[in-house]
Amino acid sequence: MPISIWPACAGLALAAMMAMPAIAEDLRAEIAPTGKLRVAIAISPAGGAFWSTRTEAGFAGVPVDLGKAMATELGVSVEYVVHNNSGQITDAAANGSWDVTFLPKDPERETKMAFGPIYEVADATYIVKAGSSVTSFATLDQPGIKVAAVNATTTMRGAVTHLKNAKVTGYQTYDEIFELLKNGEIDAFALSRDQLNKMAQKIPGTRVLDETFKKTVTAVAVPLGHSEALAFVTRFMTGALADGTLRKAYDANGLKDAPIRTE
Repeated sequence: MPISIWPACAGLALAAMMAMPAIAEDLRAEIAPTGKLRVAIAISPAGGAFWSTRTEAGFAGVPVDLGKAMATELGVSVEYVVHNNSGQITDAAANGSWDVTFLPKDPERETKMAFGPIYEVADATYIVKAGSSVTSFATLDQPGIKVAAVNATTTMRGAVTHLKNAKVTGYQTYDEIFELLKNGEIDAFALSRDQLNKMAQKIPGTRVLDETFKKTVTAVAVPLGHSEALAFVTRFMTGALADGTLRKAYDANGLKDAPIRTE
């Protein structure tokens, strides 16, 4: 290389080195404008790949662990913004109260937030109350049948579309629906199969139907217009899948036997 070119090369290298911290600061300003990474989570006692749970120490769950690891990579602290369900997280997407979340993806939500990689695919079905004569979707979808779902969620929208005769009603929390089902005040509850299987263990006589009415996909998401944040969370989740971070989060939250499904 001619000697005269060295100063130009050195200048470019120096400029690149100086630009790197600036890019990082731009990212942090977009994805963590308060100086903390605010991770929106939804609470359910059953936990799982999407739901989080309350603990004596704070919170636990796959989104909790992923959020903490993401904050560490960004060099900021983490703060969990708690909601009752994914519908509430969706409604809050435009008000600047959270920076990143992990929740079921559907076309309606894609108008309110930008999604990165999918990390879970779940089967949505119904659990029926103890003593019910319902054994299939056909016997469930009848006039007078009361079906509950968590309000404004992907699963609720799927159940409303799926059931033509049964009445689907939305409630704000998993706990509220659990009590209604336990007391026989509703006929069925629409949710992901893994959640319902755990519920069936707690309410004797209930039964989870074998059929599936919807595949629910869960992914990382950021508010619309946050392009640098979206690029970062996409890189993070791709890396978390490759280096075992995601598997570790599953295993630490009672999902050792659950496969990671990306499609």
